[in-house]
Amino acid sequence: MCLLLGASGVGKTLLLKRLQKLCQMGAQADLGEAPVTLSTVSCFCRGSRSRVLPCYCQQNTALLRSQPLYKTDSVSECSDKVGTNLTDLILRKRKITVRELGGCMGPIWPKYYSDCRSVIFVVDCANIVQISSSCVQLLSVLSAEPLQSAAVLILFNKRDLPCTMSLVELKALFRMDDVIRSAPQSISTLEISARSGQGLQEALSWLFSNRSHDTG
Repeated sequence: MCLLLGASGVGKTLLLKRLQKLCQMGAQADLGEAPVTLSTVSCFCRGSRSRVLPCYCQQNTALLRSQPLYKTDSVSECSDKVGTNLTDLILRKRKITVRELGGCMGPIWPKYYSDCRSVIFVVDCANIVQISSSCVQLLSVLSAEPLQSAAVLILFNKRDLPCTMSLVELKALFRMDDVIRSAPQSISTLEISARSGQGLQEALSWLFSNRSHDTG
């Protein structure tokens, strides 16, 4: 079992949908237009009220509305995902079950750690105000006793959007070198865009390269 974790609105649901499509269509597949998910709709609604993605949503409203992924003109209010989502990813006769946990479920994430063999933790690079809380969540995950032997992949998502920090800046804020050096887990990092497809093949390769994952 792989746990897919991260704060609300970081793009976990879209990421899972894109990885599933990549498994079905092959490495060279054109992923096409990204589907609308609750988190992307919610991202737009909150951003327009200056609470999330201030740089992107306030300065680039016209660009945001022009993107197929963010066609939410008729939506007045949205809420974050609550609950879990189980998805089987099957590639070359191997199966990995990924459990996505809603960001607002953070306080009860530990209830799902016992069956977990790997963790994908997603960070929203475009949401500057959320970086510090994501760092706290990540450290909490890494310090959990049941996850001491889990493989961990940290994905810096939404690299296609304006106003994102560089990977060097993000790693500095997370003190990633210190985290990797002191954590008992094997930790990898990737820059991705679930919307454009950047880095998704590498993320999929990481998932299926870990021997501890479920097979079928």
